[in-house]
Amino acid sequence: MEKERVYDSSSVMNRISYMQELALVRYNYTGVISYKDYRKFLNINVPLTNKFFLLKYNGYIKAGVDFERIEVIVENDTTIHISIPKPKILDTVIDEKSIQVYNESENAFNPIKISDYNEAITQEKNVMIRDAIDQGIYQQATGEAKIAITSLLKDMGFKEIHITEELVIPQLH
Repeated sequence: MEKERVYDSSSVMNRISYMQELALVRYNYTGVISYKDYRKFLNINVPLTNKFFLLKYNGYIKAGVDFERIEVIVENDTTIHISIPKPKILDTVIDEKSIQVYNESENAFNPIKISDYNEAITQEKNVMIRDAIDQGIYQQATGEAKIAITSLLKDMGFKEIHITEELVIPQLH
């Protein structure tokens, strides 16, 4: 006689929380950053003060669902309801070792500073995030989370698995 497995919401949640890394989506990037700036006087570009650089880089962006915020309701031995939160961007990285400078100005009147590089890289990370969202990284992250959770729950013996996404109501200010 086979012993029947019985799970409650907390025991299911403990098993699910170990899968956080499995349900991540990672987009790899190779990109080029073009930066150009001038010294300004009364909001007008001053001639002969331009500075510019061109960088090539490799990077990645990760998105996923925060498994700590998943809600679990075990209805009975075979039926379970799971609510997963909206996915979010977890990491945006430009590999500093991969950065190659292809063109760089040497202007004594307006030299390139480290802050110029940092500003350009920060702006590029925002571009990477927008591109990944436009390409469907959030939908992929939700899909990966659902696949991983469904597989685990089937292995645990659940037959009816209902997974819903958290509903976010916009705040009015």
